[in-house]
Amino acid sequence: MTITPTSIQGIFVVEPRVFNDARGYFFESFSQRDFDAQIVPLLGHTIKFVQDNESMSSFGVMRGLHFQRPPYTQAKLVRCVKGRVLDVAVDIRRGSATYGQHIAMELSEDNHRQFLITHGFAHGFAVLSDVAVFQYKCDNYYAPQADGGISILDKSLGIDWQIPEGQAILSDKDIRHPVLADFDTPFVL
Repeated sequence: MTITPTSIQGIFVVEPRVFNDARGYFFESFSQRDFDAQIVPLLGHTIKFVQDNESMSSFGVMRGLHFQRPPYTQAKLVRCVKGRVLDVAVDIRRGSATYGQHIAMELSEDNHRQFLITHGFAHGFAVLSDVAVFQYKCDNYYAPQADGGISILDKSLGIDWQIPEGQAILSDKDIRHPVLADFDTPFVL
């Protein structure tokens, strides 16, 4: 695997080495040893994942922008194993030079890319294919009392979700999240 930093400190692209032949393909989706060898020099510490999650969604579903408040923060390693999603991480770390900025990347069953999002980011995705199966690893267990979010529809974030207006499908919970301007972040650099 290759781990590449993005323009926002704390967000990385993870690309596995894919072996293709007449039968199909094979790749190692995660190796703690290889992950540590690359991430420790970048972060100064490792990330140990403790929980794997999976969701299945149809076209137009938008999930996010979610995070867990301290002390239950979560780093995530996310990927799309079926279909295509636009995956987004927004910097919500007060004092960060990139506060309020985002990185958006298409993750798909074809490109096999993964997105590593460390603590201090709100995360969400939009389903661009008929169906998408989305998997992610977390370095802390889910704590419902620590749920937080930023409105996925906040125009001030400048995110092009690639979903036509009127076709977006959101949960009641995600509709109620505040916009960034009304948000008091629990993350400080």
